[in-house]
Amino acid sequence: MIPQEAQAKASPEIKKVAQFLRSGNAGLKVRVGALNGKRLDYFKGKSAVKALLSPGYAKLKNVPKVTSESEAITVLQSVNMHAFFIRVQRGGPSGSSSSSPKTLQIDPQQKVAPDEYFAWFYDGSQWTTYAGGIGLVLLMLAGVMYPLWPHFMRVGAYYVSMGMLGLMGLFIALAIVRLIFYIVTIIVASPGIWIFPKLFADVGFVESFIPLWEWDIPKKKHHKAKKDKSEKDKSKSKGKKKSSAVSDVTSTPVSPASKSSLEPTNGAILEEIPPEMRSQARRIEEVPDEDA
Repeated sequence: MIPQEAQAKASPEIKKVAQFLRSGNAGLKVRVGALNGKRLDYFKGKSAVKALLSPGYAKLKNVPKVTSESEAITVLQSVNMHAFFIRVQRGGPSGSSSSSPKTLQIDPQQKVAPDEYFAWFYDGSQWTTYAGGIGLVLLMLAGVMYPLWPHFMRVGAYYVSMGMLGLMGLFIALAIVRLIFYIVTIIVASPGIWIFPKLFADVGFVESFIPLWEWDIPKKKHHKAKKDKSEKDKSKSKGKKKSSAVSDVTSTPVSPASKSSLEPTNGAILEEIPPEMRSQARRIEEVPDEDA
């Protein structure tokens, strides 16, 4: 059966669920795959289950009620039966590059599971696309019919266009001035000063002009982090060596003859023993001889 025919037979509740999942309000993580050379959006079942358990779905009216994962899977199975999405198997990249869309193949067993992948065969509501197309056509017609505009509209369009060109010219002039000022300050007062350092940063309009100026100081956070990490590794390795040396001493059996050799004779023997092993030697001296 053609997907469009199966979708037309779906109940209004199931259609509303499909529209919610296809919209951006569901928060469904969608990827692009290739099925028989055609690009399709696909998602993972776990993401769809999470969307049906979200507060956004709970606010909808005239939709099946979902309070658990099993109920969500049941609702998704009903949507799958009407071919809004179809279960697929994901393969390797469709092209030579690893970033190419993954190849998709339709799975004969159409069963909803959280760990499986599903390809969309439903585009959702198209009213925004139609409205955008109509608006673009009207805008083009209005531009073509500019000579027929009333006088006040042509004067208004003239001032608006001049204002936009002036803002663009001011922005370009500001970029050139800040570059010249930066080059001058590099020579006069190194390392240089940037006027409006966030002018081209990915921030809001107001944040682009804050702060007014800033020194061009390179950041060295990564080097400091690497040095701290190396110092920590060195200290850990030293601690492991000391603990292994002590464990070797404690694990070595001590005979009565060696005990007598560890006894201090005019301080000569204790001077040859490392400081960390002297406490162990004293501990051995205090153990009573069971054979005596």
